[in-house]
Amino acid sequence: MTVESLFPRLEPLLPGVQKPIQYVGGELNSVSKDWDSVSVRWALMYPDAYEVGLPNQGVQILYEVLNEREHTLAERTYSVWPDMEKVMREGDALGPIPQFTLDSHRPVRAFDVFGLSFSTELGYTNMLTALDLAGIPLYAVDRGDEDPIVLAGGHAAFNPEPIADFIDAAVLGDGEEIVLAISEVIREWKEEGSPGGRDEVLHRLASTGGVYIPKFFSVDYLDDGRIKRVAPNKPGVPWRTAKHTVMDLDAWPYPKKPLVPLAETVHERYSVEIFRGCTRGCRFCQAGMITRPVRERSITTIGDMVENGLKQSGFEEVGLLSLSSADHSEIAEVAKGLGDRYEGSNVSLSLPSTRVDAFNITLANEFSRNGRRSGLTFAPEGGSDRMRKVINKMVSEEDLIRTVAAAYSHGWRQVKLYFMCGLPTETDEDVLAIADLAKRVIATGREVSGRNDIRCTVSIGGFVPKPHTPFQWASQLGVEETDARLAKLGAAIRSEKKYAKAIGFRYHDGKPGIIEGLLSRGDRRVGRIIEQVWREGGRFDGWSEHFSYERWVAAAEKALADEPVDLAWYTTREREYAEVLPWDHLDAGLDRDWLWEDWQDALEEDGAIEVEDCRWTPCFDCGVCPQMGTEIQIGPTGKKLLPLSVV
Repeated sequence: MTVESLFPRLEPLLPGVQKPIQYVGGELNSVSKDWDSVSVRWALMYPDAYEVGLPNQGVQILYEVLNEREHTLAERTYSVWPDMEKVMREGDALGPIPQFTLDSHRPVRAFDVFGLSFSTELGYTNMLTALDLAGIPLYAVDRGDEDPIVLAGGHAAFNPEPIADFIDAAVLGDGEEIVLAISEVIREWKEEGSPGGRDEVLHRLASTGGVYIPKFFSVDYLDDGRIKRVAPNKPGVPWRTAKHTVMDLDAWPYPKKPLVPLAETVHERYSVEIFRGCTRGCRFCQAGMITRPVRERSITTIGDMVENGLKQSGFEEVGLLSLSSADHSEIAEVAKGLGDRYEGSNVSLSLPSTRVDAFNITLANEFSRNGRRSGLTFAPEGGSDRMRKVINKMVSEEDLIRTVAAAYSHGWRQVKLYFMCGLPTETDEDVLAIADLAKRVIATGREVSGRNDIRCTVSIGGFVPKPHTPFQWASQLGVEETDARLAKLGAAIRSEKKYAKAIGFRYHDGKPGIIEGLLSRGDRRVGRIIEQVWREGGRFDGWSEHFSYERWVAAAEKALADEPVDLAWYTTREREYAEVLPWDHLDAGLDRDWLWEDWQDALEEDGAIEVEDCRWTPCFDCGVCPQMGTEIQIGPTGKKLLPLSVV
């Protein structure tokens, strides 16, 4: 039955909120399909504000993949700001206005699937706001056949246990193929007359081994608070749920028609993912571990996507994205081909942060050919050579100095360096080495350029141990220790007048990292904390101006009062090999023993053991390729990207 648009009710209320443009929809390349012409309907959400959510690549890809299919439609929704939430709850003469989609302003509760993509765990409270506004019961067990299936995806879904009570399902890995498979299961079930109701369709999804249904698993705990076991509680449900891997990226050249925002967003460019996965083996990096193996897009597909994407969107910037874009086996050919093609136009090319050992001046010059020369960003992560060996970031201080010398001598004036604080085995000396490194960068820049207007920005993030990484067993550094270490670093950076003004220092204090750590490695008991924080007004926890550490601490004390565990137990405690981790029943393809051995290699007393990139070496037996039936896919293809011919 057709679902009516809420816009006639919404429009009169929009003058009462800030940035009403973000709630009206109608962006270039947005899609609004006939409700009655399809059998499966998805509401897709990136649980953050429009300005952050609209550019999200994952949601845009799934939106397009689903809308291209005859039997499915997809619409988008984003988190509403607190002023809009208030307006919606107060509503109009007909009552409150529910969470709505942007494309047709239909109520989210009317859809078959409510899919949320979590790139960070700090979006969990925004999910609860959306569920509540939509009129969907917070707890999965309270939902009826008229409620959508609440499905979590994205990197945070590799440990969905903290939100297990609130979601019906979770999907691990690449979404392009599995959303179509899920749609087909739901379509068949509906065509049969929806036998067995909600539980039946969830059971069909679970039995495939590719969709995790938390309610079909029971968790038992030991007296000391650790998990005893996680096991299926329903026949036909596999013990483990596997991640999904798209092997032929050339067959999925999305987005073909990128959404062009109406309001200002954090990224306004056409983004092409040039490869997926990373095998550099940085021990802290969840993204690199869970997206293995490396799969490259061919140079010709990249060229076709850029040409089409610019034509369809009118964007003037192209971002070539991946976890380490300069590692593409044909990046030099890609850069030169695109540089030749768009020379003299208003199109600029950009790479995200570049590995020190993958950067070269030729590449950088190609990306600044049209006169736009922004600052360069590198991520050494650790301040000392010892620390970089621990995290398997195989970049020496000399590598970094050689790279910045080349950049400064070729006209760059600004370099940004990313580091982490609180890494395993880290000491004050390791962190203070960041100051020495930054001063050496400035001194080198001044020397090779003969100029004094050289700048270097040091940006520090707190280390958060993540599931499915060698550091998943590590302890986190406490808030006070983190802040004390950062204060010492700040003083060291400012200690010499001749460098102090040339070095920018940006950092997050230790508080958000501790909460991210709680949510990252938490189990089902953490769901009570999330709900408590949300009920106390927690919204937009990924935004520093909305985040309240005190609210999270108070909620943890209240929610865990009758448990043998507390906030520190989840965060600053090191785990042992034998402990059952909350995500052990979710299969990212990585062999648990391999991860443990790599963790032990990081802790070697005589110095951490480094692991090479398996793209260029024999296999290190991490488990992904044989277990997932996948393989590393890299060039070179030998093909060339030719300039566009004038028609």
